[in-house]
Amino acid sequence: MRYHNSVPTFHVENFGCRATQADGAALERQFESRGLARAPSAQADLVILNTCTVTNSADQDARAAIRRAQRQNPLAKIIVTGCYAQRAPAEIAALPGVTCVIGNSHKHQLAEIALHEITPSREAFFPLSALASPRGRLTTNDQRPLYVSDIFAHTELLAAPVFESAAGPSSNDRTRPNLKVQDGCDNRCSFCVIPSVRGHSRSLKLPEIISEVNALVAAGYRELVISGINLGRWGRDLDASGSGFPQPRFENLIEAILSETQLEKLRISSVEPMDWTDNLIALVASSPRIAKHAHVPLQSGSDTVLRRMHRKYRPWHYREKIEKIRAALPTAAIGADVMAGFPGETDTEFEATRRLIEDLPFTYLHVFTYSARPGTPAAAMPNQVPVQVARERNKILRDLAAEKKLAFMQSFIGKQLDAITLNVIHAEGEEDFTEALTDNYQKLYLKGRHDSNRWITAQVATIEDGAFVAEQAMS
Repeated sequence: MRYHNSVPTFHVENFGCRATQADGAALERQFESRGLARAPSAQADLVILNTCTVTNSADQDARAAIRRAQRQNPLAKIIVTGCYAQRAPAEIAALPGVTCVIGNSHKHQLAEIALHEITPSREAFFPLSALASPRGRLTTNDQRPLYVSDIFAHTELLAAPVFESAAGPSSNDRTRPNLKVQDGCDNRCSFCVIPSVRGHSRSLKLPEIISEVNALVAAGYRELVISGINLGRWGRDLDASGSGFPQPRFENLIEAILSETQLEKLRISSVEPMDWTDNLIALVASSPRIAKHAHVPLQSGSDTVLRRMHRKYRPWHYREKIEKIRAALPTAAIGADVMAGFPGETDTEFEATRRLIEDLPFTYLHVFTYSARPGTPAAAMPNQVPVQVARERNKILRDLAAEKKLAFMQSFIGKQLDAITLNVIHAEGEEDFTEALTDNYQKLYLKGRHDSNRWITAQVATIEDGAFVAEQAMS
């Protein structure tokens, strides 16, 4: 280590979903509370790689990052954590340059464990508490420590807001914080490795959420995104016994944020189809403080594929939900996750997906090519779809999504939309444009330079490169 006469430094690099980014923000809090300072990766004493493992390419990205960190900063101690670390700790520990592997099971104590492992002579400064059970510490043949234990015994939930950049609201550099309020998943989709690396569904308690939201509002933030691994399951694990109240549900969380905080705009991230209850749809439709945006994972429009995926709904259930959302929210952006090339997917099954997507009022799609994950039932299924076929199907769905997005956007030309300005300025010739995000989740370029974190009403003039262009902000 290089900090004998100075403050030790750290750098956290995140990979993957919003939940991983939220975990990374909580890790930064851990290190800062222990007196460490942030630094660029090439200069930090500790480089923490917070990994994803949802696809094979995510694993490849993590391994490339380890090599890059070692090459750029050979004196750094490299700590690998996150979902890949939980799934394959010994595989990661065998990679050159890795100092320590800490799985999601021990991520809530990562700073404490990391400092203990890399500074054994500084035990008085960085003691390892009894909470980091020795049962979770394994050692590889070359004495590299692994801290990984049963994720399903894990009850902690890391929570810290994630921002779009590194400065504070007073400098006009941060908008739209993202707060993770739920982690883990009790579903067992046959293709998904996430439950085995994140554990059971667990919820951040309501008082903690309200405290975080109020702190963000007090700091000047106007829009907040709430997210989770299976967000619609929030509250199902919380103990309601003796409280005199029924088991909390996701709608109760939304209602509490609206009633107990002064947050101007709440945006809800991905919620599974069957958790879009009639009450939730009505709540989103009725409140001007909730962004008109619904992300509803689909995965497949084929009944037989959904059954092989172990998804808990059928295509006709899904269609009914989307049609209800559109009827209640006529201007909302509606998006979905879709998978191409699931094992055994026939041309007929793929056509069922394509046809359902064509029929429904989607604004955008996140299309994924199936990636076999070790240990999942789908990885052992027969009739794996050739990669080239899966990629061709992926392109068909992406092209269809682009057509639907353009049609949706064209319906707003000449109309006014509310938007929040971001901290991005684009130059087009001699003219500047400020990037903004509309209430219904569309990128908008507003002519001129405008402070970030400000609500504006803009009149849409045209569409360029998948974004609205507004000629002027209306007072």
